[in-house]
Amino acid sequence: MAIPPNADQAIALNRFGLGARADDTAPADPRAWLLGQISHYETAPAAFASADTSAAIASQYREDRADLKADAKDDDADAKAAARKALRQKGQELYRAEVAMRVASALTTPTPFLERLVYFWSNHFAVSADKPQVTILAGAFEREAIRPHVLGRFEDMLMAVERHPAMLFFLDQVRSAGPNSKLAERVERNGNKRKIGINENLAREIMELHTLGVRTGYSQADVTQFALALSGWSIGGLNAKTEGDETAGFKFRPPLHEPGQKTIIGKTYPQQGEGQARAVLHDLASSDATALHLATKLARHFIADDPPAEAVSALQAAFISSRGDLPTVYRVLIDLKAAWTPQSVKFKTPWEWTISALRGLGVTTVADMPVAPMLNQLGQPVWRPRSPAGYDDIAASWAAPDALVRRVEIAQRLTRKLDLDPRQLAPRILPAVSTMTATEVGRAESLRTGLALLIVSPDFQRR
Repeated sequence: MAIPPNADQAIALNRFGLGARADDTAPADPRAWLLGQISHYETAPAAFASADTSAAIASQYREDRADLKADAKDDDADAKAAARKALRQKGQELYRAEVAMRVASALTTPTPFLERLVYFWSNHFAVSADKPQVTILAGAFEREAIRPHVLGRFEDMLMAVERHPAMLFFLDQVRSAGPNSKLAERVERNGNKRKIGINENLAREIMELHTLGVRTGYSQADVTQFALALSGWSIGGLNAKTEGDETAGFKFRPPLHEPGQKTIIGKTYPQQGEGQARAVLHDLASSDATALHLATKLARHFIADDPPAEAVSALQAAFISSRGDLPTVYRVLIDLKAAWTPQSVKFKTPWEWTISALRGLGVTTVADMPVAPMLNQLGQPVWRPRSPAGYDDIAASWAAPDALVRRVEIAQRLTRKLDLDPRQLAPRILPAVSTMTATEVGRAESLRTGLALLIVSPDFQRR
């Protein structure tokens, strides 16, 4: 099969990046362009200038909840229900604003390869904005736990993620307490019927999803021991009634911690307090199994749904030799021959398709665009996967006929008021545009129809 002209430019812009813009200058040296982004990445892009920290968001949430409770009479069920509804609505407003900022950053970023990596890691460490506390903190989670560590060590990102309030709330870690903890002893001594117990969600997902991977040499007993080591990892300043002005964020609570050493995957951890779980996380981050799990996911994302074994091995070796230095892994990824195959085999997720369509159509602001509902309609609401595993990264999950129909509907909506010639736009946003796509766009009955056909074409649907 003949290699189409400008194939490497198309791959750099669309497979590694977020989609070409009409005003982009195609990189003369695509690999150098990608590597150059590593030294120009901004952890806090201008699109997030108005965003609050998780501490500020949580503090405001606590105040709002206190005010609403004060306004609702104790014996008035309707008033209580109205107060809860008002708090949820405010949380949804914040969520939509966070999504809009995320989209704005994707549309204007000068480092689209790094921005794609932000979304990759955010999905790897997925939280779901279904619980009220996670709804308001999901955007801050990505800004605070993912963005600052995309060019750092995997272990540092892992630590930041597992200590963030959004993750602790999402996986029900906040009140997890050991059966022999001081809190459990006090409750039993006082004859209190309050339920005290360990929650294994965080421990299980760290091992199964965040580090080692499924079925990689650990047992249920290891999960339980790790959960006991994590007991006491909690938050301050969001839900507690007696903490006054305490700053919202991670807090280790010694009374909830299960005392004693823990044995996990054959190793005994004698450390005390918070340091015990930290020591476990260090070993998990350094494991060869973790390197293989992450290498497989990166290769699947950038190369193919079923990535070649040699590519996975190269990425795993880079992770191990660099001790989890992520830029080292990215450089190997960029250098992989398999990542530059001219055939576009990766089917775009709804998020990827939406962002690439907006970029290709020249959209730079979403001030009046309902982007959160749009992504809901397409089947991939931001920060709302159905499980802690995040959204799937394979075509089978996104290429169903009804999903494609929804893309056609959105395409017609996006192009409704645009005055662009799709025949001129096609080669600019698809440097390797096929003859079939160019012909179909050229035959369209109107410019608007041609634009819609362009962004739902097979060429555009894949990267």
